[in-house]
Amino acid sequence: MNAPLAALPPLEAEIASEGFLRLDGARVTALLGDAAADLPGFIESWNRLETDAFMRDGGRYRRRRIANFAASPGVAGHVRGEHRPHFQAVVHNTLNGGVDRWFAPIEDAVGANPALTALLDLGRALADRVSGPQHWFVEAHQFRIEAAAGAPGLPTPEGVHQDGVDLVIIAMIRRANLVGGETLVEDLNGRELARFTLRQALDTAILDDRRVRHGVTPVQPEDDALPSARDVLVLTWKRHPAP
Repeated sequence: MNAPLAALPPLEAEIASEGFLRLDGARVTALLGDAAADLPGFIESWNRLETDAFMRDGGRYRRRRIANFAASPGVAGHVRGEHRPHFQAVVHNTLNGGVDRWFAPIEDAVGANPALTALLDLGRALADRVSGPQHWFVEAHQFRIEAAAGAPGLPTPEGVHQDGVDLVIIAMIRRANLVGGETLVEDLNGRELARFTLRQALDTAILDDRRVRHGVTPVQPEDDALPSARDVLVLTWKRHPAP
């Protein structure tokens, strides 16, 4: 996929300088090239997510699916792995960390969708340039946060945090009838570096997780009489020992 690779030098420099960068949806769509034609089906798949049953705050406001992939130095692309639980150490997720969380798998056709493949290729190229080529363990998370009158949704109920990985991509898929959902980026000492709202499809934040922390403010419906949802794709790359 030549278009994203050709655009990487300035992206890499910005991540190296600031520890994060923000891209608008039009630019990300252009980076996807021909794969952008497959976005409608990819976006529609968020309507089939399953309720997250591992919320220690008792919340039922989050739906999700997950998949994992592997990438190896010198080998193009990502290989999907056997379905497995998601695990975060308590230091990275004080609310839900410390246990294996078995979420529903991303549907096979969605995992192979060219739009997701293109986003994975873009993130892997950036991860390789920021950290050097590695054996990568990659996770893809589909999230939907729902909100209702008097019951706000919490995109990051654990608060501002690190994910315990090397690189994080957070891509907006769809906002429906929402207010709130502001993304916060801080350095490791808690100093605020940026505050912005991902609004349009594929508005994206890319984070060097070793250098910055991130979080998202609560969301609530703009019109209490209508359904409210915040759909996001999160992709992470973590160094993995050679097989």
